[in-house]
This record gives sequence, C-alpha cells and structure tokens, in this order.
Amino acid sequence: MSLQSEILGLAIAYAALGVLLLIALTRTNLPVKAKTGAIIATSVLYVFVFFRLHGLLGWSAYEAMPPKFELLWARVVESNFVNNEAGAIHLWVEELDEKNRPSQVPRAFVLPYSAALAQKVEAAKSELMLGHHLWGKPKDFGSGGGEDNPGGAAVRIGGGIGGDPPGGGPLDTKFLSGGGPSIEFAPLPPPTLPPKDEP
Repeated sequence: MSLQSEILGLAIAYAALGVLLLIALTRTNLPVKAKTGAIIATSVLYVFVFFRLHGLLGWSAYEAMPPKFELLWARVVESNFVNNEAGAIHLWVEELDEKNRPSQVPRAFVLPYSAALAQKVEAAKSELMLGHHLWGKPKDFGSGGGEDNPGGAAVRIGGGIGGDPPGGGPLDTKFLSGGGPSIEFAPLPPPTLPPKDEP
C-alpha cells in the first residue's frame, strides 16, 4: 500500500466518522443550529485533515528502523544549546532481505543525536561519496550479541558497542534521553542470486 493510498484511506475514515455523526445527530433532540454547526465543523475538519496530511510527506519517521538496510544518504543536525535544540540524525535507507536484495521502497528515519553516532554516520557518508555501498543494522547500547555482517567479517565504521535492535519511536525512553540506538555499518555484499538453470 502506498503512502498516498494510506492518506486517502485516513481521509475516507474521517468522512465516515462525519457520516456516523450525521446519523447520530438526526436521532437526537438538539436544536437545529447545534446539529448544523456540528455537521459543518466535521465536514470542514476532514477536508482540513486531508490537506494537512500531505504536509507530513517527506518527514523522517520516528519508528524502529528495519533490522537490515542499505544506507542511501544521511544528514546530521548538530545540537544547538543556544536555541535549546537537541539535534537529530536523519537516515534515508532501503530495507534489505536475507539475500541482500533491496525492498525498492526507501524511507527516512530519525534518530536522537549523539556524538558517537554522528561520527559513525559522517564516516559512512564519506564512504558513500566514494561510491561504496553500505549496509547497516540498528544496535542498542547494551550487552552485545547478535550476528554481525552475515556472510562476511564485520567491518565497522567508527566502532561502538553492539547490542539488540531498539524499540525506537518518540516514546522510547532511551530515544527521549538521547541514548537510544547505535548503528553498525559495513560494506554491502552483492545480493544472492538464484542458481541459473543448466543448459
């Protein structure tokens, strides 16, 4: 399902709520002016919501990142204590399957700013500018564990402590405190192709 169809679905859901309100209002003993005002306000609201949802397109998602992804680009926004801005790290990624094949649906994600993660991301950007493809996976600051770089030796850019995939999202306490996830980057191996048929 595309993002446009999801937005259209949300707009239709708001319209359906408006219809339910209309049905409920026809069965109440409220004054006609109150009923008319409620119907007009609801109709204006779902039209407003439809157009405002388009403003959300392109914003980085506050969600858990895919377990394995190709890094397409990144942007580090430094902390600004003068303006009380915490900073953030925006990553544009494409999910990879177990055979290193891309999903062909790139998405933008946002992570809390940390100096260590910013250093890793800047190093990864330098590799991208040299034409090297990188894959990555989220890691929580924790005890470690989990497999690194399936099919090859782990090659880490910037080092760091490994761990388990984070929950992510704006309600994650680690996210809010700026600790949150780390990411390990490594050179992207070629995708595993199915065997060719013998002639």
